Parts: sequence; C-alpha cells; structure tokens
Amino acid sequence: MSEVLLKPYVMAKAKEELEAVIGKGKIVEENDLSRLPYLSCIVKETLRIHPPIPLLLPRKVVNQVKLYDYIVPEGTQVLVNVWAIGRDPSIWEDSLEFKPERFQTSGLDVRGQDFELIPFGAGRRICPGLPLAIRMIPMMLGSLLNNFNWNLSNGIEHEELDMAERFGITLQKAKSLCVVPKPLT
Repeated sequence: MSEVLLKPYVMAKAKEELEAVIGKGKIVEENDLSRLPYLSCIVKETLRIHPPIPLLLPRKVVNQVKLYDYIVPEGTQVLVNVWAIGRDPSIWEDSLEFKPERFQTSGLDVRGQDFELIPFGAGRRICPGLPLAIRMIPMMLGSLLNNFNWNLSNGIEHEELDMAERFGITLQKAKSLCVVPKPLT
C-alpha cells in the first residue's frame, strides 16, 4: 500500500483495471485474480523490493561445493539475502525504483522457480504460507483500492512518505503507514 500511495499513477492504473474487470466498489474474489494482471505486477514488484523475510532461513552445506570461483566448505551455514537480490542492479534495471510494469512482459514469478525473485524461498524449504500469500495479498490490496480513495494523513505529500525499513526476522516499515480511507463517490 505504501508503494502504491507513493506513486499515484500506479494507484490510478490499478483502480482502472479493477473497475473494468470487477466493477467499482466490489470486493476482489479469488476467481478474479487471473483477470487482474496489473494488480499481480504490483504484488510481485512489492515482494521484490520489500520481501517479507530479508534473509531466508539458514541452510547448511552438506558437501563441499564450488560456486563460481568460491569454495564453500562442508558444514558451512549459508544465508540467502533476498533483500539484496531484489535490489541488485546487475539483475534489475532501475533496481531501487518501484515499477510494476517490469513484470507485464516478464515471465518471472514468486513461486521459487526464478532465483531473481524468491521472496518466499525455493526448493524443499520454500515458505509453507506461499499459497495463502499469493491469493490473499492481491485480494486484500485490490479490495482496499477498489472500495476506497486513500489519502495520507497529517497533510503529508506523496513524495514525503517515509519508506525507511526496519530489519529483523521480518522486514517492516520503520514508521507505520497512516492513511485515511475516503468512501467512493
């Protein structure tokens, strides 16, 4: 929601898609999600820049392995920095910019097959909450966008929105988002 509020043109485009596909002021249902590609792009881009867990759960190397020019000894504990992967300029053009459009022509998905975008991990240790997350996040965001107009509180302008993050086991905004919903007219 923070990223969408920061870029009003993204919110407008999402609201247009929602109105055209399901109708203004309606709740997004699971069967609507496949017909909302731009909303899906917003969710993927959000998970790229703000993964729920910045460092995946530790993995232990069972056998010594050579990875590019590095040797990783047996028994080494490895942490995958998903936060850094999502912001890597060698992978992502304008890596620090929120651009949902980058996923409109991309086949990348968050389900653990594309290592450029693994906010839920991959393989046998992929997050068990992935199926719930990929259904609920777009349904909730879409319903909020489709049923209300949103304004930042305390007279804050979009450009002044604080996007600083607080790192821990999970990634959180340093300052909570405070917005005012206005009923649709």
